[in-house]
Amino acid sequence: MKILLDTHALLWYVLDDVRLSIPARQVIDGLESRALVSPASYWEIAIKISLKKYVLAVPFGVFWKCAIEDNGFEILPIDIRHTEMLIGMPYRDHRDPFDRLLVAQALAEKAIVVTADPRFEQYGVQRIW
Repeated sequence: MKILLDTHALLWYVLDDVRLSIPARQVIDGLESRALVSPASYWEIAIKISLKKYVLAVPFGVFWKCAIEDNGFEILPIDIRHTEMLIGMPYRDHRDPFDRLLVAQALAEKAIVVTADPRFEQYGVQRIW
């Protein structure tokens, strides 16, 4: 099963944060899960760090290398199929460009999104939290 981790789920998993739900942790840890990480997630964190809204305890590159490699996650490159889906995607009440890209990637890849945000479901994305 392909699962796509949203930015918070990814950070909370890597940092062993209690805000990550038990079902989310279980599906990420599951042997049948293929956990995917979008570049949108590390891009979003880079912006938050540059705006002084977030701080990592280690250098950015080191954090992400370890977060992805040590956990056996795969990077899901952003491709034309993903961005093409954004063209027809309604805005509704969710305008966050990072989340919208995650939705598009999940739909194109038929992946389940691990996110606390219920607004993902309004786009027909299956969500685990």
